[in-house]
Amino acid sequence: QVQLVESGGGLVQAGGSLNLSCVASGHTFGSLTMGWFRQAPGKEREFVATVSASGYSTYYKPAVLGRFTISRDDARSTMYLQMNSLKPEDTAVYYCAADPITRATSPSYNYWGQGTQVTVSS
Repeated sequence: QVQLVESGGGLVQAGGSLNLSCVASGHTFGSLTMGWFRQAPGKEREFVATVSASGYSTYYKPAVLGRFTISRDDARSTMYLQMNSLKPEDTAVYYCAADPITRATSPSYNYWGQGTQVTVSS
């Protein structure tokens, strides 16, 4: 069983930055594919970014490409999402996801965190 705990959300003005963290436990972190998803009020949960178990492959939702950077630190069992040039439309609850099987952009990850709120004011 994998436990995931996100942190780093908050309120920021448009153009600002936030760095989200996701700490994993209960599984060998280096064998997990990791991802970030988000859900805005009244909308379905959507893919944001993913990083492979090896850390060599990343993929982003086109709307965040060039603004967000996903990374992982296996020594700390932690994944990060550095978010720059934030826009009001980035406002959502951000969820960390993990799976021993590569899930890429699919929301079918087996393990999820509780979410952290990101609010971007205009």
